[in-house]
Amino acid sequence: MTAIRLAAAAAHFGRDLDRSLDRIGSLIEAARREGASLLVLPGGALGGYLADLRSPDPDTLPPAVAADGEEIRRVAALAGDLVVCLGYTELADGRRWNSAVCLHGGGVLGRYRKVHQPPGEALVYAAGDRLAAFDTPIGRLGLLVDYDKTFPEAARALALDGARIVACVSAWPASLTRRAERLTQDRQARLFDLYDCARAAENQIVWVSSNQTGTTGGLAFFGQAKVVGPGGDVLARTWTKGGLAVAEVDVDGEIDRARLVLYHLAERRPELYGQPRRSARPDGR
Repeated sequence: MTAIRLAAAAAHFGRDLDRSLDRIGSLIEAARREGASLLVLPGGALGGYLADLRSPDPDTLPPAVAADGEEIRRVAALAGDLVVCLGYTELADGRRWNSAVCLHGGGVLGRYRKVHQPPGEALVYAAGDRLAAFDTPIGRLGLLVDYDKTFPEAARALALDGARIVACVSAWPASLTRRAERLTQDRQARLFDLYDCARAAENQIVWVSSNQTGTTGGLAFFGQAKVVGPGGDVLARTWTKGGLAVAEVDVDGEIDRARLVLYHLAERRPELYGQPRRSARPDGR
């Protein structure tokens, strides 16, 4: 079995697409110098993220690009021998999606449109309707976008579809209602870490998590990019400043060891996991 180096980026991306592409190029070169085979860039790496989640201003939205547009083609060319995952605002059929794409060797390996949306985001983006893994040169991989990892079913669906690595691209901000003075102590920063480790451990997969840093409008982003092993252990991480979290992992070997005695996917009881008879929402919807 062969170990590979996995890199997750914490970095700030704003509205300027040319600057975004320059920064993506710099991070790809940094990952290449580290000997990485996979680089996971943040959500909104092309054009940034929303500036306000409660009442987004339609005049200040991130620029939207086509899934087969020039910007995606430029990043695919930059990727070269790396597998590169990143998030962006996709424009198709007159609608916007909070999307992610996986690139390698000048082409596209996989695409994903964010399925789960917080309320403010749903005012801007259409929701995706598919969770599926795909094959890459470093093994079968799945994509998620930030809030998706709040839902165990999303990561579980990818693991059941054979994903050995999940790349979760994020533009995850600090709390909107009670932001801590230190971002590392913020409630949302704590949940971000908790979900990263839990999703890796419960599915016994390798989890590579990126995030934005800095501020956009009223949102402050806390970084905390990381690589998590199949036992839920953090193998490498950044903090609130930009940088790369890089870990060398024998993906298949670590997953096989984690599943040697307790194999969670095989020990499930799906016949007992039916739909609830009543809604769990307090408003009954």
